[in-house]
Amino acid sequence: MSEPQGQGDPALDGWSAWPAPAKLNLFLHVTGRRPDGYHALQTVFRILDWGDTVFLRPRADGVVARVGAGAADVAEADDLLVRAAKLLQSEANCGKGADIRIEKRIPVGGGFGGGSSNAATALVALDRLWGLALGVDRLAALGLALGADVPVFVRGRNAWAEGVGEELAAVKLPPAWYVLADPGVHASTAALFRSPDLTRDAPPVTIAGFLSGTALDNAFEPVLRRREPAVEAMFRLLARIGTPRLTGSGSGCFVEFATRESAEAALAALPPGTPAWLARGAERSPLLDAVEKHH
Repeated sequence: MSEPQGQGDPALDGWSAWPAPAKLNLFLHVTGRRPDGYHALQTVFRILDWGDTVFLRPRADGVVARVGAGAADVAEADDLLVRAAKLLQSEANCGKGADIRIEKRIPVGGGFGGGSSNAATALVALDRLWGLALGVDRLAALGLALGADVPVFVRGRNAWAEGVGEELAAVKLPPAWYVLADPGVHASTAALFRSPDLTRDAPPVTIAGFLSGTALDNAFEPVLRRREPAVEAMFRLLARIGTPRLTGSGSGCFVEFATRESAEAALAALPPGTPAWLARGAERSPLLDAVEKHH
């Protein structure tokens, strides 16, 4: 998959660049329905060293403005980047503003967490740029108001997750490389949750069970493979190079490898033109490194 070309060096005119990494769900079970109507989940979030880049330029006039197009023609008022910035302003009673633009690489609707990661990056980076120092717990709580997957990106650690995905426990994962693939289907999470053939009562698993390799399935995979021919076709194609898995409730697929060399060889074995690319599993989010380096 070709990377978008950079748009010059934004640092020259007051812009700073911040990573918004993608994630994978290494497994995903639906274990029941909660009293509030939401489904209870178990999953493991793996942060990747690949994703979008968010560019921010602080303003003194309190205006939050998106520069250029957002993701997939999302209206500015609905853009999670803009919503995150305005929520942070409101929470901190901050009179500063920002210009925001994004370089998109993460496919929309693929289950790679692009919108959630963008929102988290806006919260974490603007907290630093505006000098707010709200702390990670408050930022994660703000993130949860924007989406269930935002807190894991705010905290920036690979995590075992339960609840609706917001109850997080750090988990140490072995090094891994991934062949990622995008069948191009924008899966509706709400429609998948309503599907009569979704398994909603999977028995809970333990972290030890996951680490032993006995729980690597995704509850949405059989539903999507039956509904979407493009997803089924991608699974069949990726099965030539390993064991394909689905991430999140999107259509994105991945195959895990222990080394870069084996992942590169597998990617090269796929037919030319396959919408697939490589990413490395990160030990922690590159956003945390960017915040630590920013003065």
